[in-house]
Amino acid sequence: MTEGSKATAEVGSPKRTKDIIAKYGFTFKKSLGQNFLIDQNILRKIVGAANLDKTKGALEIGPGIGALTQQLASEAGRVTAVEIDNRLIPILRDVLADTPNVHIEHGDVLKLDLPALMERQFAGLGGVSVVANLPYYVTTPILMKLLEEKLPLENIVVMIQKEVAQRMAAKPGGKEYGSLSVAVQYYCEPELVCIVPHTVFIPQPNVDSAVIKLALRDKPPVDVEDEAFFFRTVQACFAQRRKTIANNLTAFVGKANRERLGPLLESCGIDPSRRGETLSLAEFAALSDALRKAGLPG
Repeated sequence: MTEGSKATAEVGSPKRTKDIIAKYGFTFKKSLGQNFLIDQNILRKIVGAANLDKTKGALEIGPGIGALTQQLASEAGRVTAVEIDNRLIPILRDVLADTPNVHIEHGDVLKLDLPALMERQFAGLGGVSVVANLPYYVTTPILMKLLEEKLPLENIVVMIQKEVAQRMAAKPGGKEYGSLSVAVQYYCEPELVCIVPHTVFIPQPNVDSAVIKLALRDKPPVDVEDEAFFFRTVQACFAQRRKTIANNLTAFVGKANRERLGPLLESCGIDPSRRGETLSLAEFAALSDALRKAGLPG
């Protein structure tokens, strides 16, 4: 196969994408956030970031017409692609007919029993990564499900809205740093792989995207006595970004306990006049444990 014919055969090329859409009379659903990537270079960067080989598996979410799926199949030993849109299932099965290591799963990833799916599809493989072009509207719920269920994953490599990726990778002190930054960095080490212009999609979204790699940690970088309470504390500190930690926590612990906050914060080495975006994970952990030990909120 020549280089030109190979490019034409690749699902993610502009011509092949348009041909598939026309052949099946496919129409995009705005409600599902469908935007098909038509840049082979970006597809290769996404797959490369996942560090796959034939001993490993890839779980894809929202494969569309199979552009990324095709690339994953050439690198991974096993690919399972979860697609919510039933109209795409026959298209995927047709387009990917020559890739026997691909399994198409029709369903909503937010409702699926992912541990059971992974056990069924990837048993015996040396490691599994999630690799996906995620719809903007459901990015955070999907990622938090993957992280909170503590799935046995090596990496999560996803293309998402640029601003969301920047928030996930943000360091304390910047305007992008928030509760999402803390949650992601508690479970993962984030790395921005590349920025993706909105012009390389059909149809074109209104904003640019970014590819981010989340390498799952063996254990969180901080120890906390109660994870659920830790995340509640973090959310409370970011409830109103312009307010100080003391003011935000007053709403969390109740006005009757306000006088106890100053000494408690100072015992953690935290100035009550600071704002949530200045706290490190270690400071949030110390604050969470101190509040819990003090029985706040009651």
